[in-house]
Amino acid sequence: MSAPSPTRVSVLLPFPFDTAFTYMAEEKLPPGTLVRVPLGPRMVVGVVWDDPPDIKIRTKPVADVLAFPPLPETLRRFVDWVARYTLSKRGDVLALGLKASLLVEPKRRAKNFSFGRADISLAGPDLSVDQGAAVDALRASVTAQKFAVTLLDGVTGSGKTEVYFEAVAACLASGKQALVLLPEIALSVQFLQRFAARFGAAPAVWHSELTPAVRRETFRAVAEGRANVAVGARSALFLPFPDLGLIVVDEEHESAFKQEDGVMYHARDMAVVRAKLASALCVLCSATPSLETVENAATGRYARLDLPARHGGASLPTVSALDMRANPPERGKFISPVLAEAVRATMARGEQAMLFLNRRGYAPLTLCRHCGHRMACPNCAAWLVEHKSHKRLICHHCDYGTLVPLTCPACAAKDSFAAIGPGVERIAEEVRETFPEARVLLMASDVIAGPKQAAEAARMISEREIDIIIGTQMVAKGWHFPALTLVGVIDADLGLAGGDLRAGERTVQMLHQVAGRAGRAEAPGQVVLQTYAPEHPVMAALLSGDLNAFMAQEALQRRPGHWPPFGRLVALIVSCPDEKLADQIARALARAAPHGTGIDILGPAPAPFALLRGRHRRRLLLKATRTIDVQSLVKDWLARTDIPRRVRVDVDVDPVSFM
Repeated sequence: MSAPSPTRVSVLLPFPFDTAFTYMAEEKLPPGTLVRVPLGPRMVVGVVWDDPPDIKIRTKPVADVLAFPPLPETLRRFVDWVARYTLSKRGDVLALGLKASLLVEPKRRAKNFSFGRADISLAGPDLSVDQGAAVDALRASVTAQKFAVTLLDGVTGSGKTEVYFEAVAACLASGKQALVLLPEIALSVQFLQRFAARFGAAPAVWHSELTPAVRRETFRAVAEGRANVAVGARSALFLPFPDLGLIVVDEEHESAFKQEDGVMYHARDMAVVRAKLASALCVLCSATPSLETVENAATGRYARLDLPARHGGASLPTVSALDMRANPPERGKFISPVLAEAVRATMARGEQAMLFLNRRGYAPLTLCRHCGHRMACPNCAAWLVEHKSHKRLICHHCDYGTLVPLTCPACAAKDSFAAIGPGVERIAEEVRETFPEARVLLMASDVIAGPKQAAEAARMISEREIDIIIGTQMVAKGWHFPALTLVGVIDADLGLAGGDLRAGERTVQMLHQVAGRAGRAEAPGQVVLQTYAPEHPVMAALLSGDLNAFMAQEALQRRPGHWPPFGRLVALIVSCPDEKLADQIARALARAAPHGTGIDILGPAPAPFALLRGRHRRRLLLKATRTIDVQSLVKDWLARTDIPRRVRVDVDVDPVSFM
């Protein structure tokens, strides 16, 4: 028997290359095969890709074929699609899911690794009529094993999770795998408990806080099909599922699903693409769906299921606006006496209260009382935030930190610095002074560092060891605490200022979500919004509870100017340590900008954060009608401009943030 003849293969590497490299293999290797190949002086891991190999060049041999399941075709096509859409290099996209460290054969099972296969024979919960109808519709879609997208819209506490759990059960019954995406790992705490209660086992979990050993085990279990359900952050989209039948995007409106650096992709939108490539169902779930998703449902691209009432007889909380002009707090404080009295009455009934402020730290600004000098970050166009718990001033953009100076660097005045404005640490300090008998818990990313601490915080609240919870956006969604009946928003106007396209939409979503934490059991809930603008449309929407009318008004305002979702946006962010060079290249891009019907170029202009991590930043924005292929337009635009190596131009297709 003759030896197999050598053959050429294309190998895509998880590095900043857009093209696959050609290597010589001893035998034919099918696409998806994981291999180890030489790259310069080192050996690296790559994937045999579907590209035709180059037959003219000299090649190096494949060093090793890894004993690992091949990367599925649907995932390879997904990598190619994401790269084309985001104008990223294919190798960078591949690197989002494939790392050499994940492919090491484990010598023994990781100690903290535990997930079993979900048991679909266990009985599900009792469902309301609306829930039952939604479950029937989702089961039918899953069983059809065809691509479809469904918006599952329901008020906070309506039991959306229980509904899509039944879709997961139907997916597993058909022999497929399921993926649930959550915007924050802290939300996985109660989710995992609810999942285990429904299916008798924990799902596989995927996020950045896992140990390397657990990541390796989970990656292999997904690839081998042993993990039939995975729950994770946005990067879980790039796990090597061989037979994906369902993707659920919970809290689909969350901006945390947008990757803001490197490969700039939106996990919600890419989940729809991955589902399409896998002929799977994608369920987008939210009590406050994004305008993009609402419009897709309105035009029939997505199906829509509604859960209009809370489950189990619980009622929606009453919402009131507390006009801070008429009910100001005492000097030096930030909680109105009216809200303080509501907190006191809540505790007297043996119930829990939550105070919400979406601002970390103790104070957002530290300035000299003598000359007005403000403590700023040397690397970013941002003020330093005082963190009293760390006894430091910290930049929330580059993590630069320093002690509060004893003398002002501008005027040399001693002990002249004052903290201006509140962060959650300052609210916690005020609460402890106002309610010395209260058991207080602070929930912010500076304090709750990972799932273990989040689990302990959730346990303390659930077991009534806490009277008052103070938190940032971490507490705004997903949590279910039956004894929590009062939610007070310290600064409901925060986020409404500035020219952000989505400021109103984002604020109404966040405040509606945090309001939804109140009154989720038998006791009625109350929400108090401290505001200096009770007449604002966002406040009116929250008071009336008519978010559909608010979103309809948002759509009316955006449609004429072809703003998303009625048009396309692509941001070009020019950055360089040299400010003059950044300006020079930004102007060169402006001169080379495309023109034509349905195309507008805005800028160049300094980005709101004109200095970030030591790089000067300028922005250009391409706005186009939906019929225009913006990717080809931008690709050609960049090709016509000479970009020096010191300058970086980041391309953000469908930007969410404009910072």
